[in-house]
Parts: sequence; C-alpha cells; structure tokens
Amino acid sequence: MKMLTSTLLVFFTAMLLSNTTYAGTSNVSWLDPDKYRDINPGEQGRKQFRENTFQHFEKHFAKLAENLPEGQILKVTVTDVDLAGDTHAAGISRMRIVKDIYFPRLNFSYQLVDTNGIEIIADTVVLKDMSFMMGGSRLKYRNHALSYEKTMLDDWFAKTFTNRMVKTEK
Repeated sequence: MKMLTSTLLVFFTAMLLSNTTYAGTSNVSWLDPDKYRDINPGEQGRKQFRENTFQHFEKHFAKLAENLPEGQILKVTVTDVDLAGDTHAAGISRMRIVKDIYFPRLNFSYQLVDTNGIEIIADTVVLKDMSFMMGGSRLKYRNHALSYEKTMLDDWFAKTFTNRMVKTEK
C-alpha cells in the first residue's frame, strides 16, 4: 500500500511540475470611455466601478492571450462597452438588474503582432450575446465579475484564434 501511495504521489508531483506554459501577451487601451453605452455602476462610485471593470477586462484579455505563441502580442482598443443588465433606481439606490433583454455588447478593434511587431491579423469586432443567459457553458464564470462578458470573449477568442493557439512545454 505504501508503494502505491508513493507512486501516486510521484506521479501527481510530476504532473504538476510539467505544466504547460503559454507566452502571448496583451495590451488593452480604452478609446473615449465617457461615451460608452453602459458602464454604469449600481451602488459603487462611477470612477471606481469603471476602473474595476477595465481591470477585469484587461486581466481577461491577458489570460486569453497567454494561449498565443511566445512573443505574440494581442493589441486591443475598446471602443464601446454595454454590460449585461441595466442600472435602475430602486428607491434611493441604484442597482444593476440582469434580464435577457439587456444582453452584453463589446466593440473593439484588435491587432495580433509577432515578435518583430509585424501584423499577423487585425479586425474590428462587434460582439453581442443575445442568448447570454442560456446554456451550460455560461456557468464557467458564475461567481466572477463580468461573467457574461468573459464567456462572450472566450467564444470570440476560440473562434478567431483556434488555429493560432500553441502550447509550449516548460
């Protein structure tokens, strides 16, 4: 029994140490955010809410870009944000109400460049997910901020970069 336990411990340790690494990075910029369709807070202050929202998006783009080959940079310029739900007055406070009629939208342009700064691919994207409240894949980020928007970006990234994603062994 000790031999089996030791063998399993060595096996799982080897699995953890031989993890796969990815090397792409991202750079996100925000074009004229004061004109975005809906980046309004419920109870939080507008400036703090916007900064937190931008930070969540930037981290998510960085996470997605890690799946790209080493040295490639995904440059994103966000031109409009419309978060899932809508803010409504509820007595003296405001809160975000999420209903299927208030679907998430994100407009941006992107450019993927190689290690020498040469453009590989570029496009302008208008994302919207009118069925954002349906389907099992929606549960992936259920306890995360911007869960519907992250799922929408995951779907876009998979469709756009499937042939470009590379895994490099550490």
